[in-house]
Parts: sequence; structure tokens; C-alpha cells
Amino acid sequence: MTGKKKFIVALAALYAFLGAVTVLLYVVLWTTLAAEEQRAVLRILHGREGIIIFIILAALAAMGLAFEYLYRHYVSAPLRLVEKLGVIVAADSKVRLPQEGPVELRALTAAINQLADERDALKHDVQEKIESAKEAIEEEKNRFAALMSELNQSVIVCNVDGRILLYNNGARRMFRVEAGPARPAGGSLVGLGRSIFGILERSLVAHGLDRLRQRLASGDAHPIAHFVTSAQDGQLIRAQMAPVMHRDHNGTQEVGGYVLTLEDITQHFELENQRDMVLQSLTEGSRSSLASVRAAVENLLEYGDMEPAQRDRFLRIVRDEVETMGARLDKTVNEFADALKVRWPLEDMLGFELVQAAQQRIEQRLSLLTKTEEVDEELWLKVDSYSLLQVVSYLAARLKDEFQVRELRFRLSSAGRLVHLDLIWSGVIIGTETLVAWEMDPLTAGGENSPLTLREVMERHSGEIWFQRDKASHRAYFRLLIPAATAPAAMPPLSLHGGGRPEYYDFDLFRQTEEYSALDDRLLSQLTYTVFDTETTGLDPSAGDEIIQLGAARIVNGRLLRGEVFDCLVDPRRPVAPESLKVHGITDDMLAGRPTIDRVLPDFHTFCEDTVLVGHNAAFDMRFLQMKEGRSGVAFRQPVLDTLLLSTIIHPNQESHRLEAIAERLGVNISGRHTALGDAMVTGEIFLKMLPLLQEKGIRTLREAREAAERNFYAKLQY
Repeated sequence: MTGKKKFIVALAALYAFLGAVTVLLYVVLWTTLAAEEQRAVLRILHGREGIIIFIILAALAAMGLAFEYLYRHYVSAPLRLVEKLGVIVAADSKVRLPQEGPVELRALTAAINQLADERDALKHDVQEKIESAKEAIEEEKNRFAALMSELNQSVIVCNVDGRILLYNNGARRMFRVEAGPARPAGGSLVGLGRSIFGILERSLVAHGLDRLRQRLASGDAHPIAHFVTSAQDGQLIRAQMAPVMHRDHNGTQEVGGYVLTLEDITQHFELENQRDMVLQSLTEGSRSSLASVRAAVENLLEYGDMEPAQRDRFLRIVRDEVETMGARLDKTVNEFADALKVRWPLEDMLGFELVQAAQQRIEQRLSLLTKTEEVDEELWLKVDSYSLLQVVSYLAARLKDEFQVRELRFRLSSAGRLVHLDLIWSGVIIGTETLVAWEMDPLTAGGENSPLTLREVMERHSGEIWFQRDKASHRAYFRLLIPAATAPAAMPPLSLHGGGRPEYYDFDLFRQTEEYSALDDRLLSQLTYTVFDTETTGLDPSAGDEIIQLGAARIVNGRLLRGEVFDCLVDPRRPVAPESLKVHGITDDMLAGRPTIDRVLPDFHTFCEDTVLVGHNAAFDMRFLQMKEGRSGVAFRQPVLDTLLLSTIIHPNQESHRLEAIAERLGVNISGRHTALGDAMVTGEIFLKMLPLLQEKGIRTLREAREAAERNFYAKLQY
């Protein structure tokens, strides 16, 4: 029960008690009077009833005011001070308790403020010593930050859940997005706490991580993995993955994340196509010249007594055609020398690791028994492991589904500069025509589809595949010819305990190891948030009012990221109400030509993906977003926290829960008020100040915060 309700109940009880005492006193006194005395009293009171009632009501009002004064000064005031004291202690605020209330309470607040000043002085001294001790370490961090920032290669560090905890300028540039309505200066797809799977294919990253673990288990101290993939905008990316090791609570080393070194090879791949065109040009263009030269030479040899003029004509033909061929070769050398050297990027890996990965994939996805025989564990391959595993799984799936093969064996052997990878089965014999047909179909196996065909993958490896039959053992097999390789150079794993801080980092994200657990059961301190706000044409979305500005910022690992924001003006296609114009100052001219809400909301939905939304009086803003779901094609299903509701939970005895009042209580400076991005920033700072106060109230998880907010009166308001 709130303080005001308690006051009302107590005052009602007091009035009831006084009424009961008055009635009882009247009954007792009246019964003791004689009849003549009772008539005398009635004669005295006759005509004076109004005065008596007025005196009684005035007395009751005076008692109520006195009671309210006492309650406000000796009950409500201490409760408000206790709430503000919680801010001073938990939120480490510079706010001090106001001097209000009776003399005794003022003396107490003065003593508390003095203790807070002394605490801050002690903390300042401790902080100075800490800063002094950190100077040498900070210098190393700054060197590392400069190195990371200036690297030409793109570097991204992720935890095991794929959350980005470090990236450099190279990665930011590689995955930049063009300037648009929501990002006038452009932006990037990478960001702290965002998922790497929004940039790279999840299955490829998971495959690389599995290979790192396999190599670590086999004793490789410095494992690396490679893969090639395409980004959302069509870039062809070559990635090198190395593990980041850490120790668990038992002291066992395990993979805590990974470092991705990325290279854009789109241009190289385009040069590959140019190389093919050059080769075609050389062969097709030189054919006619060679035919002319050959015909001229044959005539010269066959007719030795040819007239001099005729002989000179044939010699000129030979000279002209040779010059033409020479010019064509010179042009090729000058313009396409680099293109002639380009090949599809392949990675070096141990052959037995490929076999192990294939066995695991086939057994888990196809429920097909596998075994090995004669596998040379020292052989290295030059392959695109991901597409080659798709080929092996595809062949196994076709054998199982179409020929009821129940067991598949692997054999790996050296053949000079090539390696033979054999897929062996017993009993069923298939025809060469069947294999030719299979080569032309897209690779589909175990619920995974690929646009590549078997033939395209083998051509990518400059390899071959054929069907062979062993009559003596009544077995058959597919033989894949794959290029051999030497052991690649290893890259040592990055240590969590060394290095420094680049420009964009947050190593504490390594602690988030339960990415797929329910958000409701996650601690508030572990979640990633998008703090947002809107400005509108008016206050009634049901009457047609529209969003005219949308601003947001991200909170990652307890930090408000001012460099990763969303800020956009929106054309509402209707005039701004004069009352709203006085608040935010956004005129119709400022909105003319801006993108409409159906163009802006998809970008905003991407920006706040996989986060919890936070707003002040969020029900108002969410109502506007929800009414545009059909028009924009996006739905906001993220959990939502409201700082207005959270404030009433933390400070139930405060009179105001407006954004300015909360900011003043928590010691947050207000700037950019009544702009969407400015209000979002203030809301974000307020929310961070609230987290320790919620923890003091026993509210630690998202579920607890939402349930506490839903019980609040303000949560029942509708827009």
C-alpha cells in the first residue's frame, strides 16, 4: 500500500473513532439527564443546529489538516529521503538530500550529506591511486588501439555465441552501408554486441569453430580455419579464424571466442572471370591467325619455284599475322597479368580432419553408419572444406535414399600431387549415367541446400570424381581427386590477458555464454538494449497522428554507445499540430521530402534486432509503431521496458515521474531535450542509473522487471 493510501485509511479511521466517541458520549450524557433537563437542552439547541454542524466540520477539518501536516513532515518526508538516499548509495550519484521537514529531520539529512561528501572524498583519493597505477597499462592499450585502427585487414573478435566484442576500422569500412534516410552519413553492419551472423553465414562460422575444436582436441596448439563466403551486398569474403582461449572455473582451457581476419576478394574473383575471358580471347583470336600462317607456309614449301612477287605476298601474310599475334600477347601481358595468376581461394587442412567432419555430419544429419579404412593422417589437402563436405553429404544422402545404402566407408590415400578420397559401399552397383545426372543437381542433404552442383565444386578444386567398381570385394566407390597441400603456417591464439584496447571493443562480452537462453531469465546487466524515443504530429495515434522523428541508441554491457545511433526525420504526410510544434520545434518544411514511415521502420527494426527496447512512457511510442505494422511490413516483438514504470517501482513516494524529474533525482544532465535522439540518450543514462536500484529492490532479471512493471497503475493506461 502506498503512503497516500495509508494516510487516507488512517484519517478515515481517526474520523470513525472520533464519531464513535462522540455518539457514545452523547448517549451516556443524555441517559443521565432527567426529562426536564433533556427538554431544557433541546430548547437551548433549537435553531442553532447549523452553527453546531459548522463547528463540528471545522474541528474535523482542522484535525485532518493537522494530521496531514504531521504525516507529511514525520512520515512522508522521511520516506522520500530514504528513496533519495538509495540513489546516493546505489547509483553513486552526486545528488544530496534536500534540507526539508522538521528540525530533527534536517539535522539528520545534514549528517548524511556530510558522510556522503566524506565518502566521495575517499573514493576520489582511491580513484587517483588507481588511475596512477593504470597509466602504464593504458599506454600499451593506446598503442594496441592505434595498431588495430590502422590495420588494412579487417579484424573482428567474437564470443562463442557470435556476439561482436571487438572490431577495427577496417571491419567497419568493409561492412559499411550506404547513406540513407536513417543514416545520413552512412553506417556499418558491425557494432558491439551485435551478431556476426547478421554479416556472415551462421553455418560457415559454426563449421570453422568446430574445426578449431577438433584441431585443439588432436593436439594442435595453434589451430586456424579458413572459409570463403559472400556478404549481404554480394562481397566475396575470405575469412581466417583463430581461437581465443580462456580458462573455465575448473581451470580447464576452452575456446571462449574467435578472431576473424577478413579479406574482400571480390576484385580477385572478378579477375578470375577476366582471366577466363583473356584465355578465350587468346585461343579464339589466335586460331584464324595460326590458320593463315600455316596456309602461307604450306604454299611456300609446296611451290618452291613460286614467282618472287607471289612469295613476297605469302611472306607478308606470315609477318602480319605474327605481328597481330604478338600484339595480342603483349596486350594480355600488360593488362591481364594479374588476372592470369588468380585462382579460387582454397584452404589447407589435414585430410583426416575432413574425414572426421564428414563422418560426424553424415551420422548426425542422415543417421547413416560410417567407418574408416586406410586413412593417411599425414596428408594435407587444399580445399574449400565447407563445399566439399556438402558434396560428401550429398552423395551419402543420394546413396541412402535411392539405393538404400546403410553403411559408408572412407579411404584417404596419396597420389603424388593429388589425394584420393574414396566413399565406399557394399552390394549396390550404380551406373556412370547416374553419377553424371547427380553432378548436375544442386547439392541438397540433411535439410541444407546449396545452389552449387557437384560438378561446380569439383571444378572449383580443379579435381575430378568418378565411379569405380571392385569386383573381387563386391564393393563400389566414388573417388574424389583433390589437390594435395603442405602444412600451413599457424597463427598463435590471442590471449585474453594480454594486448590492449582498440577503438571499438568490449571484452566483457566474453561472459555472455547463454545466447540462446530465454531473455526473460537473463540478468538485466547481461542484456543488450535499444533506447528509443519518437516525436509526433500530435498525441492521438488513433486519430491519425504520425511519427515525425525516430531516434535510438544502443546499450551494450552497461555502456551507452553514442557512436552507434539511429536518427531520422519522417515525412508524416500531414501537418504538425501547433501544440506539438511548440514542444519539439519540428516544422512541416523540415519534414518535406523526408522518407515516409514505411521506409524508415524496416531500418529501425534491423537496428534494434536481438535487443530489449527501452523507452520513457514507452506505451505511447509502441502504440505508434504497432499501428504501422501493416503498412511497413515489420512487427516489433521485442521485450519492452519503460523507465516511467521502473521509476514508480524504485521511488513510489515521489510526486513526479516525468523524465526531467527522474533525471534530477538520479543526477543525470539533460541535453537535447525534445528531440528524439536527445530524449533517447537521456533515457539511456537514466536506465543505467536505475539498474543498481532495481537490484536493491530484488529485481534482477528481465522477467522480474516486466512483472513488477505490469502490476503498476500506469501500465494499464491505453493510447
